Amino acid sequence: MTLTHLVPAPRVVECRASSPGRLSLDANTTVDAHPGTEGVARRLRDTVGAATGLPLADGGGPRSILLRIGAEVEREFGPEGYRLSTDGSVEDVAVVVEGGSAAGVFWGVQTLRQLLGPDAFRRAPIGPAGRERELPTVTVEDRPRFRWRGLMLDVARHFVPKDDVLRHLDLLAAHKLNVFHFHLTDDQGWRVEIERHPRLTGVGAWRSRTKWGHRASGLWDSKPHGGYYRQDDIREIVAYAAERHIAVVPEIDIPGHSQAAIAAYPELGNTDVVDTTALGVWDDWGISPNVLAPTESTLRFYEGVFEELLDLFPAAVSPFVHIGGDECHKEQWKASPSAQARIEELGLADETGLQAWFIRHFDNWLTARGRRLIGWDEILEGGLAPGAAVSSWRGYAGGIAAARAGHDVVMCPEQQVYLDHRQAEGPDEPMPIGYVRTLEDVYRFEPVPPELRGTPAAAHVIGTQANVWTEVMQDRSRVDYQVFPRLAAFAEVAWSALPAPADRDFAEFERRMTAHYGRLDALGVDYRPPGGPLPWQKRPGVLGRPIEGAPPNV
Repeated sequence: MTLTHLVPAPRVVECRASSPGRLSLDANTTVDAHPGTEGVARRLRDTVGAATGLPLADGGGPRSILLRIGAEVEREFGPEGYRLSTDGSVEDVAVVVEGGSAAGVFWGVQTLRQLLGPDAFRRAPIGPAGRERELPTVTVEDRPRFRWRGLMLDVARHFVPKDDVLRHLDLLAAHKLNVFHFHLTDDQGWRVEIERHPRLTGVGAWRSRTKWGHRASGLWDSKPHGGYYRQDDIREIVAYAAERHIAVVPEIDIPGHSQAAIAAYPELGNTDVVDTTALGVWDDWGISPNVLAPTESTLRFYEGVFEELLDLFPAAVSPFVHIGGDECHKEQWKASPSAQARIEELGLADETGLQAWFIRHFDNWLTARGRRLIGWDEILEGGLAPGAAVSSWRGYAGGIAAARAGHDVVMCPEQQVYLDHRQAEGPDEPMPIGYVRTLEDVYRFEPVPPELRGTPAAAHVIGTQANVWTEVMQDRSRVDYQVFPRLAAFAEVAWSALPAPADRDFAEFERRMTAHYGRLDALGVDYRPPGGPLPWQKRPGVLGRPIEGAPPNV
């Protein structure tokens, strides 16, 4: 395994001229975990130890892997930065991984794992357990470009079982991604247990059938679909993420995208306009017209939801809470005497002001409890409290406006990093949705637009995120296909110090990907092969919604 195969690319890699060229780890190699790195040592044994069969026992000495948090590294590279040396002569140990924090040490161990070759990503050794493993003798110095390097997974349209969520966290960690945006509710399903409102999962987690393909398709899967995470499942997911230095951002979508909640508790809807007792969990795609009623009882209901949510997602792991705030149809509010009376009572101009009032209420509510609200870029309409942040999904424009207004921004424009969009032209792409976004397109994505570059507002772009909407992803294999290998390109955009998009060396990245495909194979990822989908990955005859041409830069 050569150094040039690392993904994402590190900032500095030096080969020591005085070193012997290769360093061996064997059954006598130990792990010397200094204070604060004990959790990283456990992960090292759970991954590299399991894959190689090496015991990696506790202990120091000349055969050890030394894990340490260093003030000098933090000053030079920041809390997530690290210095990795496999020289064999540094401090009379085999390997040194020194980070600015435990997170930095953890990311350094991910690089160490890559240096050991693809087999280090397996769950058990494929050769004799405990045999000698070679490492190149190098020094790697590295730090991330952005502090928010995320993936959003929609588990509402198609439920993702807990074990698959845990697997996604492992895949994020292997790519040095550190934010998992957990889209838990939508019109098509409610996925988190709320004890004071049991019908949210008793009713809202299940739909009678599912559209097969795009919403214009005439095909249906008549099998009931659903599922949800019990509260202890959520606690397990959060703890699992924390062990991997991944923040979890739970999303409860309000006031739109709420038909599953209304189906469970009809009084949450606009009962003076529609018979909400007749509504079920939505079985179609798109945006339901059924939105929350702007009543005090609705506010109290969702305050109760968020109270339980904050207990499940502690602030140390989940400082941000996502409230959606996007695509809220306002026809029912326009027709509702109750909603119109609310607008008049609050002195608002119109229904857009009513949505802004709804968002501001929970902005203030979360702020009072030490959390930060984040929402899709529609929440900018009507103004935000100073601590609120914006997920800019409709393009760059919302993020530009938010950053200039002093709000932190996560850039995730659908035209660039929606991984549900198809990966190639032609009929072979399964259930093709949206614009073509190839591996190269994602590699050339730039989170900071020219309008902000070089201005103080650019500092408010705290990171970037790829989004995975699962309407046409019915199972783990379909999610894998849409996400990989493009997530590897996205991870490099989020982590590495890349030149301007036009100057990025995609051919060199493709060369490094030849080794990375071996890692993905070892991890059991059903990625899209470079030559196109395998026969079993195709979905012939299932209608998608391809959009032709290049996506607009908005």
